[in-house]
Amino acid sequence: MFKKFLPAFALMGISNVVSAQAAVSGKIADAKGNAIQGATVHVLNSNVIAITDAQGNFSISNIARGSYTIAVEAVGYAAKTVLINANQSLNIILTEDINQLDDITVSAEKKETALQQTPVSITSLSARQVQQYRLWNSKELTAIVPNLFSNNSGDDRNVTSIRGITTTSYDPAVTTYVDGVNQFSLDTYIPQLQDVERIEILRGPQGTLYGRNAMGGVINIITKQPGNTLNGFAEVNIGNHGQQRYNAGIRTPLIKDKLFFGAAAMFNKRDGFYTNEFNNTPYDKQQGIAGNYYLKFLPNQRWAITLNAKHQDNRNNGAFPLVMGVEDALSNPFKLSQNALAKMIDNTFNASLVINHSGNRINFSSQTAWQQNHRYYNAPLDGDFSPLDIISVINDYGKSWNNVKAFTQEIRFSSPANNAAALKWTAGAYFFQQRVPNRQATYYGADAGIYGIPDTEFTNINTSTGKNTGIAVFGQLNYAVTRKFEIIAGVRYDHESKKLSVMGEYEKEGVGSFVTLADTSAKANFNALSPKFGFNVHPSDNNTIFATYSRGYRTGGLTQLSSDPSFPPLYAYKPEYSNNIEAGIKNNLFNGRLRVNITAFLTYVTDAQVPTLILPDAITVTRNTGRLQSKGVELETSATPVKGLQLDYNVGYTNAKYKSLKVSGNGAVIDLNGNKQIFTPDVTSMLAAQYSVVLNQKQQLKIVARAEWFYIGATYFDLSNTIRQNPYQLLNTRVGISSKHADIFFWGRNMTDKKYIAYAYDFGAVHLADPRTYGVTLTARF
Repeated sequence: MFKKFLPAFALMGISNVVSAQAAVSGKIADAKGNAIQGATVHVLNSNVIAITDAQGNFSISNIARGSYTIAVEAVGYAAKTVLINANQSLNIILTEDINQLDDITVSAEKKETALQQTPVSITSLSARQVQQYRLWNSKELTAIVPNLFSNNSGDDRNVTSIRGITTTSYDPAVTTYVDGVNQFSLDTYIPQLQDVERIEILRGPQGTLYGRNAMGGVINIITKQPGNTLNGFAEVNIGNHGQQRYNAGIRTPLIKDKLFFGAAAMFNKRDGFYTNEFNNTPYDKQQGIAGNYYLKFLPNQRWAITLNAKHQDNRNNGAFPLVMGVEDALSNPFKLSQNALAKMIDNTFNASLVINHSGNRINFSSQTAWQQNHRYYNAPLDGDFSPLDIISVINDYGKSWNNVKAFTQEIRFSSPANNAAALKWTAGAYFFQQRVPNRQATYYGADAGIYGIPDTEFTNINTSTGKNTGIAVFGQLNYAVTRKFEIIAGVRYDHESKKLSVMGEYEKEGVGSFVTLADTSAKANFNALSPKFGFNVHPSDNNTIFATYSRGYRTGGLTQLSSDPSFPPLYAYKPEYSNNIEAGIKNNLFNGRLRVNITAFLTYVTDAQVPTLILPDAITVTRNTGRLQSKGVELETSATPVKGLQLDYNVGYTNAKYKSLKVSGNGAVIDLNGNKQIFTPDVTSMLAAQYSVVLNQKQQLKIVARAEWFYIGATYFDLSNTIRQNPYQLLNTRVGISSKHADIFFWGRNMTDKKYIAYAYDFGAVHLADPRTYGVTLTARF
């Protein structure tokens, strides 16, 4: 694997040596003039970071003349961004975070910018907010982000929808990046949130900079990296349903200013929510471990080389806790009866090597990544969700099968950190290779005759091997016509080549085995163009008005082998495209105490990929048979109206309907024009209120009480719009004591114990969302 990283090292020869010309120095203090020690001062879009000393002083040298943006952060204070000039002496005052909102920095456009000046619809959550919301899994972002809905389909893989653009296959419509690395598919991404620095959620198509599968948006997760300061944490979570979650991490310099190491590990365990009445035992017990490890090297102030490895190893003793029918699920909650008992083994490993160079004239970044996931069931999985021996699914055929691997390489050049130039640009290239070997069997048991199957106690084995390759080039320009008016133009071209081989086999004890479909293969090529155009206006430093057109796409593919003759294997379906027009306004008001952002959007989806789940094979086949229109509005507000009180409120409205939709079923074509999009609530809303009382500012000792209210509107789970979850409301709470070095918090989620559908399949099988959970979190930091 490491041979694949070697070309990236060669790129270190690219440098832009310009003699040092300037320096910046200053002091960080609070409103009373007290020096703040340990504050971080970071020059955006560079590797330059300084830490204040005991007197609050910092200095930065060896930078070119010009203007820069710096981000200043300190524990207990609101983050602040400041526009500076080189050779300037600064006195920066920070306000307590209970009195003012953070100035938020994001990397949404693959460069660091201030959230409120970035012409993209973005929600950004800091490390502090991730803790306050008690976010453990990316599915819990539902409604915290307007018009975002996410839940797992029963096997810990999250299905995410933004603005009615939803995931309906293994190629997601909302792509996830972790530390800059594209989590290539639903198989290889890690949904657990651990040691997070911030989460950015970009709404709307982001094809120009992010490429494939970003047609609905992007979830960008950034974890904490090591630096010159030794720090660490340990956290214990104990809750009902046998919940145990242990986290620990450390970040430390190995050689000051040169070499740094960081590690974070997690162990998670939970008893099942469901009871299997077949044998009267807990059904869905889960246990897992995860880790995130960094080694960072700074040869000098301009270069940064970061090696990162992540892994997640989960054991789910009850994947797919499904019940047939919404009525049964709600009338007899968390009860099921399945005779085939299997444990899902899910092992994921991701590694990346990132090389960054920040120059006076050009910035350069190389990102090389390897991802691997091996997921299988250690015994037959119940495929009929009943106590009868009708259908079971088998996929434990050794490490050669169901072991997905992906290699990616991105090279990117951009304008430097200096803000003086009117033209700012980003350009790059992207390459990937993916191998997907799949071998899965359907066993028809002694009771299979109930389904009208003439044969029993036999196995159909479907084998497929996918080999996918892609390359892309992209670029985006931001040109400041005046200090207050900027235009944006960008484009990306993607080319993908896919090859799929399929084979079918029949097997029965006493009869033997034979091939039902000889090994057959097909190839398909797909091209996509993803432009972006727009402008933004800054009437003042506290207001941004923007309007953009952007395009995204979800890649095409080839269908697998199934038992349904109406869906022949190796059928090529085309990419799906989303064309989006949106306009918005972002406002900072009352000296940073109120933030109000409003966006309106209109999205057209063409060549919509419509999935059909083929049973009993448990294989999804896809066709291009639809056109979708989605329109709506979003409001996000944050305020600190009085000392110690912060309010966050958002609401999103989406009207997503098919303008054309014809699907095949039982040998007939069904017209579903006008039907609502699946996994898309018409309204999402959230109100969070947190009140903090400071007992000791120096020790950051606070009493904190928090409540969160969620509203999720009507949601459909099948294209026929027959499986519907009515609107519902949820309540989360959190109360405790926080300090500089230790916290204790008591938390509760779904406190009213609302029973509602989390996910449903179009053939009628459903599972419920988590019931009421509560617990205590103990945290120690140094």
